[in-house]
Amino acid sequence: MKPVYNFCAGPAMLPAEVMQKAQREFVNWQNHGISVMEFSHRDKHFMAVAEAAEQNLRKLMNIPDNYKVLFSHGGGRGQFAAVPLNLIGLTGKADYLVTGSWSKAAVAEGKKFGEINVVAQPSVVGGLNAVASPNEWQLSDDASYFHYCPNETVDGIEMFNEPEVGVPLVADMSSTILSREIDVSKYGVIYAGAQKNIGPSGLSIVIVREDLLGHALDVTPSIIDYKTMSDNDSMYNTPPTYAWYLAGEVFKWLLDQGGVPAIEALNKKKADLLYDFIDSSDYYRNGVEPSFRSRMNVTFQLADEADNAAFLAGAEEAGLMALKGHRSVGGMRASIYNAMPLAGVEALVQYMEQFQQR
Repeated sequence: MKPVYNFCAGPAMLPAEVMQKAQREFVNWQNHGISVMEFSHRDKHFMAVAEAAEQNLRKLMNIPDNYKVLFSHGGGRGQFAAVPLNLIGLTGKADYLVTGSWSKAAVAEGKKFGEINVVAQPSVVGGLNAVASPNEWQLSDDASYFHYCPNETVDGIEMFNEPEVGVPLVADMSSTILSREIDVSKYGVIYAGAQKNIGPSGLSIVIVREDLLGHALDVTPSIIDYKTMSDNDSMYNTPPTYAWYLAGEVFKWLLDQGGVPAIEALNKKKADLLYDFIDSSDYYRNGVEPSFRSRMNVTFQLADEADNAAFLAGAEEAGLMALKGHRSVGGMRASIYNAMPLAGVEALVQYMEQFQQR
């Protein structure tokens, strides 16, 4: 069977080694005669899985001791509500930077719980999409926190420098977590839906500084109250145990690859290969200002949109799946998260060159 490479933006491909191990263990985990998903979340065997997953994530991200790591339901959209419910009560106001589709959605959800100040909208530089310059941001004097999305999967835009704003920094890292090194100590809250670089959908990771616990609005549901979750080791209610187990296996896989520094170097190599080809072509175009090009989600357009259907059909025949761009922006999108091997990007570039010649 020829290799198949899944470029879906999420749920995304998982490392082949992790999937193969999960398959072997699916009905008989560690010779217990049952699946890991059938264990009680409070059983000592699953508790060991949960503890190992947290410790390996702490190791991968160098998470300081004064931060709690939570394993939650709800994915990234769930955290669009959880963040303001837990933090906006500090002053009743929060600053949000809009850089694309997901940060815009976070603003819409946040407005249900307090005053949201949009500090800036997406910018255009030389006809290319970009992030507004910090000297254009209209910051509040009394924001509870500053929220932004470092990588916009729909728009193919990524920010590589943390905003310096003087209030707790909150980041939606659903599509950047574990793809490159970050300094966790610069953040108040980091959250991420799992279905891109961590594991299957249905799980979200929250990394929260301890001093930000205990400020939730009275209406906050207990299952997304960060302090309640922290006090109960993410097990106030039954967590998504199988997703947690798979996340732990991905963390082990990342450590085996050499950790985040090694995977970051590979991610840069993959992105550079694809962007260099696009830039060298008269047939393909990327519409993002180069300093804001995403390493995780490479968006591109064909010279003639009438060719889109043929491009996608030929790609699937070549084993290159899910390259259609988001419905809101069109074009193409190659999501090249941690699990995508270099060979997958090389196969995509080869196909793009052949299609261009035809």
